[in-house]
Amino acid sequence: MYRTLSFYKYVRIEDPSALRNELYRTWSDLGVLGRIYVASEGINAQLCVPKENFEQFDALVKARSEFSDIPYKFAVEEGDEASFKKLIIKVKQKIVADGLDDKSFDVTKTGEYLTAKEFNQYVTDPEAIVVDMRNAYESEIGHFETAITPDVDTFRDELKVVPDLLADKKDKKIALYCTGGIRCEKASAWLRHNGFKDVKHLKGGIIDYKHQVEREGLENRFRGKNFVFDERLGERIGEEIISHCHLCNKEKSDVHYHCKSEVCHILFIACDGCIEKKAGYCSLWCQLFDQLPVKFKKLYARYYNQFFRPAQFKKNRLRARVV
Repeated sequence: MYRTLSFYKYVRIEDPSALRNELYRTWSDLGVLGRIYVASEGINAQLCVPKENFEQFDALVKARSEFSDIPYKFAVEEGDEASFKKLIIKVKQKIVADGLDDKSFDVTKTGEYLTAKEFNQYVTDPEAIVVDMRNAYESEIGHFETAITPDVDTFRDELKVVPDLLADKKDKKIALYCTGGIRCEKASAWLRHNGFKDVKHLKGGIIDYKHQVEREGLENRFRGKNFVFDERLGERIGEEIISHCHLCNKEKSDVHYHCKSEVCHILFIACDGCIEKKAGYCSLWCQLFDQLPVKFKKLYARYYNQFFRPAQFKKNRLRARVV
């Protein structure tokens, strides 16, 4: 049994490379798996830990003074299998790729936190604006009622789009949310820098929202699934299925797959019938391509995405056409 969790903290780290090596050595010994980014500005971790080693893992994390008060966000759904295949710890310029020059504004002037109960009030308040700060392929399978869900593929793009999208609403009440809260830390500071006066964000993101709803007996205002960046690719928050299969455009589905063709590997949504019919591929093209001799695969691989991928999948390398 594993415990899947995520955590982040903006904190000054003097030597990210040394920290990376230390974490890799100690966490490997405990069987930790996951994807962790370390930078001079802090840490952003998504991982799973064998349950029998969790107390030791927690002690190691909290023993570091800069991480002693770091809050964990545990997955809504836990199972017997690991949610990651291996341990990857990378040193990055930033713990979230946002494309912003942090010297151009005060990144510490973030918006105030909202609890799940308070966020529910924003969702139902006609005077409040709720903005999903995740990518479109995430919000496609699940989002809060009344939320604005920008059609973007990266957080960097969203930070460009949202200030213009809300340009005439700078005096309105604005509530932001994301998966675990880290994107909203930077986004709320960025919006305040751009003249938005009343910006708040959901503490702990969608993950902690679900736990608060269950713990406090609140009404669940989230519809559908929460996309997660591990092998599960999603966990159930609301019971509704709000998205459709990308292959047939008819059946409802919110299950993501990666195309079995390594040269494609596009992320797409499929219903049970289509995934069985296409044998795990996003298209007949990918199915046929994988049957070519290796020498032809190598020859055509570089041209595949440009010339052979079906038109509806050419829009973006990450997601198929949204229905």
